[in-house]
Amino acid sequence: MSPSPQPRPTRAPRVNLRGTVTVLVQLENLRRIPGKLHQLSIRGGLLELAAYLDERTTVGLTIPVGTDTLRPKAEMLFPMRGARLYLQPFRFTSLWPEERQILEAEITKLLKETASAAGKHGPGFRPPRFYLESF
Repeated sequence: MSPSPQPRPTRAPRVNLRGTVTVLVQLENLRRIPGKLHQLSIRGGLLELAAYLDERTTVGLTIPVGTDTLRPKAEMLFPMRGARLYLQPFRFTSLWPEERQILEAEITKLLKETASAAGKHGPGFRPPRFYLESF
């Protein structure tokens, strides 16, 4: 009898922000670096930065979400060179339950808006950019 296949872990829903949300990355020495948020999920995201940060660097993030501001801790992952800047993924290491609720609600809202926009215009429609600051 062959072993049953292991279920693959499901990927967290993510929303593409295409660099429309400005975030602050705070290093351990309290230096702050501005960046743009390209993707966001409940587990992490993708930042655009002028200079990359070393892999496994622990940082504090300041992310505006609607009228709230989230300040989670994150670990930087391996950077990638973009056209002009660096794209650097990160994963959250510390997220308060209240912050998690806010983040889940915002991601769900943006995904519903994307799905409804795609449904109105057909399968090849690319939705407009989303601005978390405007919600």
